[in-house]
Amino acid sequence: VLRLLEAQLQDQRREHEEEMEALKNQVDLMKEELEEQQQAFLQTLQLSPEVQVELGLKQEITRLTSENLDLKELLEKLEKNEKKLKKQLKIYMVKVQDLEASQTKMPVERSLHERNMQVVVQRKEKDFQGMLKYYKEDEPLLIQNLIT
Repeated sequence: VLRLLEAQLQDQRREHEEEMEALKNQVDLMKEELEEQQQAFLQTLQLSPEVQVELGLKQEITRLTSENLDLKELLEKLEKNEKKLKKQLKIYMVKVQDLEASQTKMPVERSLHERNMQVVVQRKEKDFQGMLKYYKEDEPLLIQNLIT
């Protein structure tokens, strides 16, 4: 049992060390990326204001273009979904019309079915005379509580 626990502890230690190494690598990559961004920012600050404005506009145009492409893709998906739903609606409308046509052809069967349903409903109904059970001598107290 002790050897099994030691083996599990070593496995966990290895996994922990691997995770730590992966996180250290990720931090190093983020540091490098941050340094590159800082250098690019410093370079843009050294440029003339006109060039800075031009770069800012180019970045904004790029961002808006990618956003427009994403929106176009979303629009295409929604249009496809709309077409699919319209087809389904047409199919269901045809089914409803067929069902209505079949019901008008068989009014006798329908009336028999309705009579059977009424009988079932009548059997389920009960006549209730009250919801509470109380003793006759408590009636004045109940009336007093209801009034107040």
